[in-house]
Amino acid sequence: MPTPLTAEPSAPVSRRSAPPASAEPALPLPVHRALAVLRIATGAIFLWAFVDKTFGLGYATASQNSWLNGGSPASGYLSGVSAGPLESVFRSMAGQVWVDWAYMAGMLGIGAALVAGVALRLTALAGGLMLLTLWIAEWPPARHLSDGTPSMSPNPLVDQHIVYLVALVVLALCSAGRTWGLGGRWARLPLVARHSWLR
Repeated sequence: MPTPLTAEPSAPVSRRSAPPASAEPALPLPVHRALAVLRIATGAIFLWAFVDKTFGLGYATASQNSWLNGGSPASGYLSGVSAGPLESVFRSMAGQVWVDWAYMAGMLGIGAALVAGVALRLTALAGGLMLLTLWIAEWPPARHLSDGTPSMSPNPLVDQHIVYLVALVVLALCSAGRTWGLGGRWARLPLVARHSWLR
């Protein structure tokens, strides 16, 4: 009488064969620290722009043109747009209250999130959209401005806006908020733990 077939015991599965889906990038400590420095320095750029335009510290913004004194933080930039396919659109936005509030909220939110090391994925998305918009307004591909004068563009594709955008993406992908930041605590919040895009 044939003996019933019995399944052979399966080989033990190594726990090291595949890292968990939520594992963070394994990087050496010096790399984590370098990314933390990049994160804080990039955040300081955004925060400084917010502070200077709000209080008019006399660097890029004079005191009489500060936001607190009734100045328009985005008006100078937008009214100076002189190249690109959306030149007239950006010029028409200069001085509008909602544009100033959106611009300043973006500067403050992106800067604070970077310095604190929280919500870096969301920051990369919001900051990337903002920086891409500023790049379009600057329009580095233009060889000449709308009045025919040379644009003096140093590079037709990559300017500081693109560099900042790449930095935001790298910081988000590497979870750079865990070193010298609050990224670890932020990731353990119940809401953030349920929605990874908030990290």
